[in-house]
Amino acid sequence: MSVTATQNATDTPSATPLIEARNVTRILPGIVPTTLVHGVNLTIASNEFVAITGPSGSGKSSLLYLLGLLDLPTSGEVLINGRATAHMDEEERASTRLSTLGFVFQFHFLLPEFTILDNVVLPMRALGASSHSAMRERAQGLLASLGLADHLHKRPDQLSGGQRQRVAVARALANEPPVILADEPTGSLDSRASEQVFAVLRDLVDRHGKTVVAVTHDLGLAERMERHIELLDGQVVADEQHQLGITGRR
Repeated sequence: MSVTATQNATDTPSATPLIEARNVTRILPGIVPTTLVHGVNLTIASNEFVAITGPSGSGKSSLLYLLGLLDLPTSGEVLINGRATAHMDEEERASTRLSTLGFVFQFHFLLPEFTILDNVVLPMRALGASSHSAMRERAQGLLASLGLADHLHKRPDQLSGGQRQRVAVARALANEPPVILADEPTGSLDSRASEQVFAVLRDLVDRHGKTVVAVTHDLGLAERMERHIELLDGQVVADEQHQLGITGRR
């Protein structure tokens, strides 16, 4: 794992980070402009498990949305695999999101009128890189791997909160992105379901080589991730590595 914010997982600083923020600032315009993120510099490497924490209003979600190209910085630059994104048109930005970044949100945002199988197919359909049968086969495999093989044709409202969040993880993985960005993925779940979802995210890093960047208010979960970025007033005030043993990966 990386040992500083500017080194990658294999200790070869010359390798290109998956995501890089260069002096990124996001200001919300208004009568009194609000600075959400201010002058953030960081890199995210392959096979990292990263927690972003901070008090309410510290800019955690705003930073995640900038890293995920859901919002554009007022100044500074976000690079994906070394490619600058500020001057991409919306079509190119959307294609980059679909192929490189998977998103998991606190309230899952599954479409209630579709089955969970169809919800997982949607990102693949948007990317358009596979046949319809291949998309459905992959969606079935993802859902089965997350313990949902018996629920493929249910709608989201027929599942528990923890099951819905696992569907959201499957949807995030649909296009095989190297990075999963999660915004409070356990924030609306009870402790048992939270542990299940955390275990899924942990598994993505340990067994599948993904990078997971998760905004969380749960400091206990953050301490179980290898890297912990803390924000205050839109600025990074700490970026630390946790040397986890076997108990840290439970």
